[in-house]
Amino acid sequence: MGVIIMDFFIQSRQRRLRRNEAIRALVQESFIREADLILPLFIIEGDSIRQEIPSMPGVFRLSINEALSVVNEAMLLGIRSFALFPCIDSSLKDADGSEAMNSNNLICRAVREIKRRYSDAFIICDVALDPYTTHGHDGVLGVDGDVDNDATIEILANQALILANSGCDAVAPSDMMDGRIGYIRTVLDSSGFENTIIIAYAAKYASSFYGAFRDAVGSKSLLGIADKKTYQMNPANSIEALREVASDVAEGADIVLIKPGLHYLDIILQTKLEFDVPVFAYHVSGEYSMLKFAEEKGVLDYNKAIMETMLCFKRAGASGIFTYAAIDVARIIRGLV
Repeated sequence: MGVIIMDFFIQSRQRRLRRNEAIRALVQESFIREADLILPLFIIEGDSIRQEIPSMPGVFRLSINEALSVVNEAMLLGIRSFALFPCIDSSLKDADGSEAMNSNNLICRAVREIKRRYSDAFIICDVALDPYTTHGHDGVLGVDGDVDNDATIEILANQALILANSGCDAVAPSDMMDGRIGYIRTVLDSSGFENTIIIAYAAKYASSFYGAFRDAVGSKSLLGIADKKTYQMNPANSIEALREVASDVAEGADIVLIKPGLHYLDIILQTKLEFDVPVFAYHVSGEYSMLKFAEEKGVLDYNKAIMETMLCFKRAGASGIFTYAAIDVARIIRGLV
């Protein structure tokens, strides 16, 4: 067999920069740090309770004292940011989500206790009514059975004020009501909380990947056959997402959040390129759980897959990442696994 002589030289060899680990590290473009991670915590009433969530392997509902233990573990690993979500007793739920207005509710007490013990922890509180309502929706319902936008934003602003007064560093409206960012910003500023950060769930899609989260906060079964498509976004739309982001930024959002994150990397990238604000991603429960269940079945190497996932968020332009895998990721970064 004859030798084929090429009559040209390959001058641009991209593989030169992939020859070994040293050069690959030198030219790496995206990085994940412990400080980029935000750990969601599900808080439940009681003492010394660590209640496993079957649909989210490795994730638990935690009583406040157990949450303190997890915060301590996370902070020792370099994680400084935490997002709190309540799982309250059904006896405290009503159609109006009135427990959200209780200044001594579960989340307010959790914030005060965490900040008392760990003053440098950055605490983010969800602003929405779904964990508190008997119908599982993010706001109060009108006579037509749909969420009443304007009545809801007034309640949400009061909820945000109560949470700010409890000591949280940021409020994160996840409800997708029109105009709520401006209303909340006005109420916070006029009440002396002008330094409280607003992380707006600016583009939150009506996704099928939230089921495990709704299990965790106890709202999934309450929705019945209803859905949230009249206020959460159509997964088919991207231009609409940019309009939503533009509205929230104009109304005073400090940071915008895209949810879900992994399946909407294009929205993260478009938002990062279009707007001069930090963009966060939410690695949601379904995205997290898929990796865990795939690991259990031997389909993939979880440690490698979760790091690849985090780098995807960073490559798309996310500054911070809400993820249930935060402790796993921090341990991998530090070479502890």
